[in-house]
Amino acid sequence: MTAPRTPDARFVATHTLLTLDARHPYTAKSLIDAQDMHRTVMSGFRGWVDDGSRDARAQMGVLSTWTLNLREARLSLVVQSLVPGDWSRLPRAALAGEPETLTLDRTFGVGDTVDFRTVVNPVYSRPPAPGSPEKTRGTRVAHTRPDHVKSWFARRLQPSGEPATAPDGVTRVGADSRADDLAVRMLPRISSTAPHKGLRLVRAEIRGTLTITHPQSFVDALTKGLGHGRAYGCGLILVR
Repeated sequence: MTAPRTPDARFVATHTLLTLDARHPYTAKSLIDAQDMHRTVMSGFRGWVDDGSRDARAQMGVLSTWTLNLREARLSLVVQSLVPGDWSRLPRAALAGEPETLTLDRTFGVGDTVDFRTVVNPVYSRPPAPGSPEKTRGTRVAHTRPDHVKSWFARRLQPSGEPATAPDGVTRVGADSRADDLAVRMLPRISSTAPHKGLRLVRAEIRGTLTITHPQSFVDALTKGLGHGRAYGCGLILVR
């Protein structure tokens, strides 16, 4: 008997490219403070959810990533969302070009291959010390070496036939790859002062090719993002 075919999965979202003048004070503040960058991203989505909603970003499926060209003093900010953004509140003088928006509507099937890029906050939980009180949480520790980041990502790959959640609780991405073919680059840390004193995120860029093994899990990863730090420009998986 032929095994049933794994159904394809459809991914629909909005991508907006914002090109900002890195020398403008509004942009410079966002580069210096991760919380200000978060505010810049979320400023395009006012009114879609109730004010004060703790999971507003997740409800609207907002993810982002950015790159900085120091030579040209340009910040390129990519924002993904499940609802359209309104960027009219951004200072006109801070924009180095008009926002470019496109609707992504793509269907993925088993065996499809995609090139990808993602910026992640590669952390793991260190168990509490022996003798700690019950329900003591582990300490979140960041990987700072490219080889460790590669291993962190490899744990999230999903070979054919493997479940969406690994035995240790890690959510897999619905695709597989050769870990040796992945390119990892450590990026500058980002931080914030008030109101999130002590916020300091290690970041790493990962590039490579993925082969889809579980289309719905892959679409879930594209929609929800990967790992921690998703409110601060980490976790968005860009594919082509």
